[in-house]
Amino acid sequence: MYKYIKRIIDILISIIGLVCLSPVLLFTAIMIKLESRGPVIFKQERLGRYGKPFKIYKFRSMVVGAEKKGSGVYSFKGDNRITKVGKFIRATSIDELPQFVNILKGDMAVIGPRPALTYHPWPWEQYTEEQRRMFEVRPGVTGWAQVNGRKDVEWNRRIELNVEYVDKMSFAFDMKIFFMTVFKVFTMQDNNNVSKTA
Repeated sequence: MYKYIKRIIDILISIIGLVCLSPVLLFTAIMIKLESRGPVIFKQERLGRYGKPFKIYKFRSMVVGAEKKGSGVYSFKGDNRITKVGKFIRATSIDELPQFVNILKGDMAVIGPRPALTYHPWPWEQYTEEQRRMFEVRPGVTGWAQVNGRKDVEWNRRIELNVEYVDKMSFAFDMKIFFMTVFKVFTMQDNNNVSKTA
């Protein structure tokens, strides 16, 4: 029953988010365009519900063609492919805001397993039956694995946390993840785009 209510909540949050944050979205788009050439929105194929591929939307935070510049698809601390605007929007998670559109389209949810690339950590065919259970729900903008270490968690453990979310999915659990996410965004915990001093 909750999964139907969850979908309605996701749609309402996305509409409200897009309307209320429209000045931020517009300003971010202008700043990205002014700083570097290329599209404002970065699109990338990810695995969605039941393993069906979809295009995820993000504000572009890297230079055009970054994936081909020898450092792979994942960024790292001090990555010089990230633009100045990109560094700020990553640190504040503003780069994820276009995913409200993904939610309206039905590709994603606000809370759920973070969608993996179609080929990393491995292709769909190489997931075990147990691991594929994390694809029984829509992927999320944030999720249980994200608030438990984000990129510092190795992939097998990350997938275990995603499956755990599927088993425990409820309004109360989603609220817990939501408030943990808000805390981590504002304190910038587990964020590789924030410089840390010893």
